[in-house]
Amino acid sequence: MYARASKLFSSRLAKAAVVVTPAVGLVGAAAASADVSHPPHYPWEHKARFTSYDHGSMRRGYQVYKEVCAACHSMERICYRHLVGITHTEEQAKAEAAAILVDDVDDQGNAIQRPGKLTDHMPTPYLNENAGRAANNGALPPDLSLIAKARDGGPDYIFALLCGYGREPPAGFSVMEGQYFNPWFPGGALSMPQPIYDGHVDYPDGTPATIPQMAKDISEFLAWCGEPHADMKKMWGVNIYVALTILFLNVLVHKRYIWNYVKTQKIIYKGPGPHP
Repeated sequence: MYARASKLFSSRLAKAAVVVTPAVGLVGAAAASADVSHPPHYPWEHKARFTSYDHGSMRRGYQVYKEVCAACHSMERICYRHLVGITHTEEQAKAEAAAILVDDVDDQGNAIQRPGKLTDHMPTPYLNENAGRAANNGALPPDLSLIAKARDGGPDYIFALLCGYGREPPAGFSVMEGQYFNPWFPGGALSMPQPIYDGHVDYPDGTPATIPQMAKDISEFLAWCGEPHADMKKMWGVNIYVALTILFLNVLVHKRYIWNYVKTQKIIYKGPGPHP
């Protein structure tokens, strides 16, 4: 009976494998044949096991977002307090927040505009989605808070996209009016014009503001926005592995200490004694 049940289970498993394998193959084939060029993998420092984000690059990336990207893209999930200790000091972050005006209500219930505070979110460029579409020929610029997590490739995709403008489309590829060719964008054509040019911003630290440098900085900053606790997780990961190693060694020594007497003792069975 056991052999029969095992045979039945094996046959069902084989049928399931026959069904699942083509599905997995079709998904892989569809991904490989998609109308998009997959970006190369760049040596980001924050992807290594024992290195953190490049905070100088993130500070410059915030400047690129503020002076270039913020005109069209929102970042609704990032508050100014998140910048403290990452790209700015607390005083600098307060100054950045105070530079914007926030719609609020006073104690009497009147609508007012006040300077921003650390707890305020970064401002959105449009009042609502319809206003954003109307200003961009029907295309809504995506929010950049989680763009590095939402796009396949993450910072690799963002860097390749920003550096992928200025190329001629291949033969037979037509670009509609109001769109721009970029081989790294799905479909090859997008509505966003080239956002950055050489010397577009002026870095206070003297770093040359070339297109690759600005693309690298904004990609680093957006990668942090998508996963702001990555450095903390790495630090705790090392500590936890060290603690688990010490715990394992203690348990091993304690186990040998407890069971050593049981496993090394000698038991002698005495036969029946002489009859009286």
